[in-house]
Amino acid sequence: MHLRLSGRLAADLAATSELSYPDYLVLVALSDQPDGRARLFELAEVLGWEKSRLSHQVTRMTGRGLVKKERCDGDRRGAFVVVTAPGHKAIEAAAPHHVALVRRLFIEPLTPGELDAITTAAEKVLAVLAAERLGGGHDGARREERPAG
Repeated sequence: MHLRLSGRLAADLAATSELSYPDYLVLVALSDQPDGRARLFELAEVLGWEKSRLSHQVTRMTGRGLVKKERCDGDRRGAFVVVTAPGHKAIEAAAPHHVALVRRLFIEPLTPGELDAITTAAEKVLAVLAAERLGGGHDGARREERPAG
């Protein structure tokens, strides 16, 4: 489901905006920051991407004027990725249609109970991922017994 839904959303973004799906994800993550900027490693963590993948994506987006890099005064080797005015304009133009499509394909077909179940499952998976990221790992701890059938 995730692959098919992501593929459909990516195709729609390409057809209806100037953004690729990775462009959109980066711009959303930056737009969620109060000043529209984040360190590359922070952005990679938010997106769940390898730093090298993000670096290549940011280079492409910089070339198109959607983002820029700014030097980090506190760390000579570090840089901020900052959304530009054209980047803001592109995400603002693409977001309403994209959000409406997500609602139509994913939210509207499900009942409130089904959405609650997905939320509960997602929170559990995200908690395991967060624990692994913090070094807590997951050692195959006991799973809940499920009734057969």
